[in-house]
Amino acid sequence: MAGVILVKLFVATVVVSVGIGGKWVGAQVQHVVGGDRGWDASSDLGTWSSGRIFAVGDKIWFTYSAAQDKVVEVKSKEEYEACDVSNPIKMYTDGLDSLTLDKEGIRYFASWKPENCKNGLKVHVEVQSPQAKHLSHTGVTPEVMADGPTTADGPTTPVTEVMADGVTTPSATAQLYGLSHALFGGLLVCYLSL
Repeated sequence: MAGVILVKLFVATVVVSVGIGGKWVGAQVQHVVGGDRGWDASSDLGTWSSGRIFAVGDKIWFTYSAAQDKVVEVKSKEEYEACDVSNPIKMYTDGLDSLTLDKEGIRYFASWKPENCKNGLKVHVEVQSPQAKHLSHTGVTPEVMADGPTTADGPTTPVTEVMADGVTTPSATAQLYGLSHALFGGLLVCYLSL
């Protein structure tokens, strides 16, 4: 009897490992910098980013008037604090720019106009591992829904639900994907109990 249970446990472990590809499964979060106001001098970006959790794999969106401003990423905290945008890592110029947070660490963004930067048009994001985000981000309940960034051709990414504070919840596809894993887990428990 114990041998049968061990075989079932081994088969279940192999199936689960193959099913999730050996990776941590989590939903990507889309952050619209500044929330409803976007990248704008009237946005309080410090308040917007405080308490927000950014993880590897998340996307951040910059929405702004390309005729009025640009966004630059700077290398260091010193450049960020001094609003020294003379040697940026990257410059975003389209007015609707997104980037995927691809590694852990702190990233610094500022207006390409030093006077706007000195007036608070800058934000830094501390990117954590997906596991750290999952562990610290529980019990979130959406209150108010709004649309995410769009172009003339329609939504720019799979549909997500954006809360009033700019936090998004996973798309219906991501939620169904998670639900399918829960269903699979339930079936696996039933299989092991046979």
